[in-house]
Amino acid sequence: MRIPGVIFRRVSYYKRRSVFVNRRCGKSAIVVKSDPMHTTIPSTPSSYKSPAINLDDLNPAQYEAVSRTEGPVLVIAGAGSGKTRTLVYRVAHLLEKGVAPENILLLTFTRKSAQEMLWRAGRLLNDSCSRVVGGTFHGTANLLLRRYGSYLGFGSSFTIIDRSDAEGIINLLKSSLGLTGRDLQFPSKRIIINMISGAVNKSMALEDLLFEQYAHLSEHTDDLLRLQQHYQEFKFTHALMDYDDLLVNWKRLLAEVPEARQLIASRYSHIMVDEYQDTNLVQADIVRLLAYDHNNVMVVGDDSQSIYSFRGADFYNIMRFPKTFPDTHIIKLEENYRSTQPILSLTNDIICHASEKYTKTLFTRLEGSRKPLLFAASDERQEARFVTDKISELVADGIRFKDIAVLFRSGFHSYKLEIELASGGVDFEKRGGLKLTEAAHMKDVLSFLRILVNPQDNLSWNRVLLHIDKVGPKTAQKIAAQIGQSPAPFQHLAEFPAGRMWADGLRRLAQLFADLGREESPAAMYELIMIYYQPLFERLYHDDYPKRQKDLEQLQGIISEYADLQTFVDDTTLDPPDAAGSQRAEDSDRMVLSTIHSAKGLEWEAVFVIGLAEGRFPHAKAEPGEQWEEERRLLYVAATRAKKYLYLSYPKELMTPDRQFRRVGMSPFLTELQGGLFERLQEERQTSFMPSPFARSEGLASMKISRSKVAITDLAKGTEVSHSFFGTGVVVVTGSGRTVDVLFDRHGLKTLHLDYAKLTIVTD
Repeated sequence: MRIPGVIFRRVSYYKRRSVFVNRRCGKSAIVVKSDPMHTTIPSTPSSYKSPAINLDDLNPAQYEAVSRTEGPVLVIAGAGSGKTRTLVYRVAHLLEKGVAPENILLLTFTRKSAQEMLWRAGRLLNDSCSRVVGGTFHGTANLLLRRYGSYLGFGSSFTIIDRSDAEGIINLLKSSLGLTGRDLQFPSKRIIINMISGAVNKSMALEDLLFEQYAHLSEHTDDLLRLQQHYQEFKFTHALMDYDDLLVNWKRLLAEVPEARQLIASRYSHIMVDEYQDTNLVQADIVRLLAYDHNNVMVVGDDSQSIYSFRGADFYNIMRFPKTFPDTHIIKLEENYRSTQPILSLTNDIICHASEKYTKTLFTRLEGSRKPLLFAASDERQEARFVTDKISELVADGIRFKDIAVLFRSGFHSYKLEIELASGGVDFEKRGGLKLTEAAHMKDVLSFLRILVNPQDNLSWNRVLLHIDKVGPKTAQKIAAQIGQSPAPFQHLAEFPAGRMWADGLRRLAQLFADLGREESPAAMYELIMIYYQPLFERLYHDDYPKRQKDLEQLQGIISEYADLQTFVDDTTLDPPDAAGSQRAEDSDRMVLSTIHSAKGLEWEAVFVIGLAEGRFPHAKAEPGEQWEEERRLLYVAATRAKKYLYLSYPKELMTPDRQFRRVGMSPFLTELQGGLFERLQEERQTSFMPSPFARSEGLASMKISRSKVAITDLAKGTEVSHSFFGTGVVVVTGSGRTVDVLFDRHGLKTLHLDYAKLTIVTD
């Protein structure tokens, strides 16, 4: 594989570099063999002729960041300060100065970010940006290791495994090493992978991490070290790499192999890194090694938005960058293009109390004088009602649901609110959940494809062999081990001496791989696999296979756009699509409920930050020092998502884990704020959900509806009631406590709780 001088435009989002249009000479010939060294971008129409870029479009700080192209530069980009615009213009400016596009490397944390930046740069300079190298750390590592991995003893056909694959390997090794059993209180596979990955991302020995974070498991140290060693050997033997291996091995290439370092580092004369505050120690070392002979590095980030330490991100990478690269020039982007000044004044005050920071003061020219609002609710139920009522007011004033978000520290903090919104018939999206390819049935199908690109993949062999009736774990492991060591694995499979009970099943599997070997198109391979897998699928997932079938159909649509199987397999691990049927909020008018971690980088017209109580924000176990400071930064990130409306709230009473109620005050981060930065709302009687924006039932205007609070004693069997979303119905059964079963005309039987349902009795 070569590092090309030509990049090709991607035709659709999930073609994943597989089918491209040659744009060098304005041709439209389809090229079926992709070169994955570059992130690809949508093309600008050939007739489009953009003028030379106008740096006068930038503010003074942005201009300095764009025009200072030599030497190390650290750009401290405050929230909403146009960092993406700055990176886009810098790419275009470098090209306009004569830097070859192949010599520019843009590293981001999502491929979508790189695609967007290079597309925008292309709009400034037309086709001249199309050959810039851009992508994620992991994606770039994957491509470089497939070319240069032989220096470290790796072939080019290794398979990338995800988190669940890694946990599966750990389970296999625990069993083979005798580390399972009722009498052995050994850590779970999830905790073990957390330990191993944590040690890698923090660049520390596993033993040190154990005693620092898992002292209660220190009695298992020797076994865990042995397990870690076997895990590494298993991956190497079967040509597997997990996410951490991609970075570690890229760093090893640069640090341990001078020839590879020279080949890779000399390629990139100008390096840019986005979201540098989210890098771990390995990534920081990679950047240092890549730039060892020129130091032309610009990193962009915001120390005040460093909130991912649980993923291994090191806050101090951005703080010590000037020491890592002497003579660093520091530029601060402080003009905000997102929020009004009252919101920025509050967020500036939140972060000014941080113990370590690059001092900056965000300002804006946007109009707006509405101060953030702070509400102290009596409990979580009243807090939920406050939020729903304010949402009702916003919608009545013309704000769309999709422009409203409710943010919280942890997922369970929104449970009361979810009930309240559902009772009002409000459609919302809660961020999170499995990716499409993380589901069990999807992994089944992908295992066949992984084997085709890497016949040494023991984990995938084990999975497909277990599908065969009468083949158990020990037999599957035995067959997989022999196949993986064979120079002709598929022939070995066909000739394996099968047991009488499962010989037919093994023969069918061998025939499948023989048929697959005659196909070149990934789509055709998928069709053959589904003919084989469909009856197994219906047997394995008999309870809900019709629902899961939609996922398989979605995967078929994705793979049909690929011409290269290796690229498809890599993409499903490095950049898996969302689960079938999940619409993002921008595609529908649904409001968003989200953890703050998932909301970083996004923005809304109106933002609610809930649960800002002591013991909850920061969380009760946050210790003074870096943990406490990261919690402060988390609140800063949440508040800076808001454009015009910012609401802060907390309950004055919380339930403890032992189901006792205790009184609490507001978060200490709020008590530090200067007076006058927010308006405090007085505790007031909370009304039920306003019907005008949300009511979806018909014919209510023609009925006389009682507005008094409904008691369980009022709801005898046969009572006609009305609900703001479900419409009218008849009481069927009154349950214990405050629950009632209602048969609604249009929505069928529903069990409702009267504390949340807001039922009213319909009278003639």
